[in-house]
Amino acid sequence: MGCVSLPPKNTENVCSVFQEKQQWFSDVVDVYNKWGLPIPVLMAIMHQESHFVADAKPDRTWILGIIPWSRPSSAYGYAQAVDDTWDNYLDNAGDWGADRDDFADAADFIGWYCHTSHKRFGISKTDTKNLYLAYHEGHDGYKNNSHLHKRELLQIANNVAKKAKMFQKQLAVCRIKK
Repeated sequence: MGCVSLPPKNTENVCSVFQEKQQWFSDVVDVYNKWGLPIPVLMAIMHQESHFVADAKPDRTWILGIIPWSRPSSAYGYAQAVDDTWDNYLDNAGDWGADRDDFADAADFIGWYCHTSHKRFGISKTDTKNLYLAYHEGHDGYKNNSHLHKRELLQIANNVAKKAKMFQKQLAVCRIKK
């Protein structure tokens, strides 16, 4: 995997994130220009998935509460992309040197995935809630409405949408060095 960096100190303020991690702003502008995904939407999804932790993984399951066991999925990195979906991205849109623990690569992955959701399902690229539901459930799960019976997931998706709106308001007033 790539070089892993520490997460930003204040992940609740996107201006603070970009002031601390200046290259990230350039990276998300590139994603917007390539895939058309608004920066607040991308950042809200990444915030939910990893809180900007480069090498994030799902918690392990435990046997008898004391023996560490396997993880529930292969999700990894900033975007919490699972192996098969990451491989699909690499085959169809990514650079073969891309790493899930590289911010620019993970941001591009989210842009690609949401662009694909937009093309497949007609989800607006500003509809954070449904883009997140398609992201979380996968395209087949979203198509089969698997999310409709998951109240906790629906609440999380609402929170991701609220986070995107908050990030949008923050971006409107902050000054970011380019």
